[in-house]
Amino acid sequence: MKNIILTEQSNEDTKNIDLMNSFEIARAINNEDKKVALAVEKELEHIGKGIDIISSAFLKGGRLAYFGAGTSGRLGVLDASECWPTYGVDFSMVQGFIAGGEKALRLPVENAEDIEEFGLEDLKSFNPTSKDVVVGISASGNPKYVLAVLKKAQELGASTIGISSNPNAKLQEFSDVFICTVVGQEAITGSSRMKSGTAQKMVLNMLSTGAMIKIGKTYQNYMIDMKLVNEKLIERGARFVSQICGVDENEALDLLNKSGKSVKTACVMKAKNCDKKTAEAMLAEHNGILRKVI
Repeated sequence: MKNIILTEQSNEDTKNIDLMNSFEIARAINNEDKKVALAVEKELEHIGKGIDIISSAFLKGGRLAYFGAGTSGRLGVLDASECWPTYGVDFSMVQGFIAGGEKALRLPVENAEDIEEFGLEDLKSFNPTSKDVVVGISASGNPKYVLAVLKKAQELGASTIGISSNPNAKLQEFSDVFICTVVGQEAITGSSRMKSGTAQKMVLNMLSTGAMIKIGKTYQNYMIDMKLVNEKLIERGARFVSQICGVDENEALDLLNKSGKSVKTACVMKAKNCDKKTAEAMLAEHNGILRKVI
């Protein structure tokens, strides 16, 4: 057993899961899931360092890229794709890559994680510089795809972060910060889309959200740079303006419309009793950080 990496070991607490009824199966999986947040909690110091690295890169015009295979790659692509609508950043600022390419987002390309060239090709398309941050995600921390990416990224001067659930992950050798969420054995042996995947999702949420907070993409806990691209989001934006500025939602919606659908600009317009152009200039003067303006 000692030669089997942690993420591949059998879980004694679920060894008879195939004999359980449906409620018992759900309870057994839920009991395992309860361990995830505690494992993430033990890595908060490292996660905080990761947030600092990423936010510092953003403030210098740098970018963030996630690389992973299978579930890990899909989670990276998911986190990257949600940064644009949530925080209004350019698509190129946060990118996600998965071993096997676009096809692997929907269909399994299981051998892709073993091909170093795939990783190097994806990294080349990202074209990292010393300003950028490259994050390798893997439950085992050993796929050649991810290792090749992190090793080359370091050689190119980029900052690197490794995320794994295996304390003996090889990727830590090429990681400036190593985040290891030791969630233990999976409910289904080797099914790292479960606890390991959940831990990865939580860590990625913290890294990207924390970095966006630190560069001024929120005011209090409001998403003030979100893209208002549908009715739900316009309604949410008006509510944010209403709550931040202490006005009713009709006035908030009017401010939002006059601001060009920008929560941040609308708030400055109200707080400083100015027009859109003046509000935008004030924000630009303070690097877009609303709290420094109002």
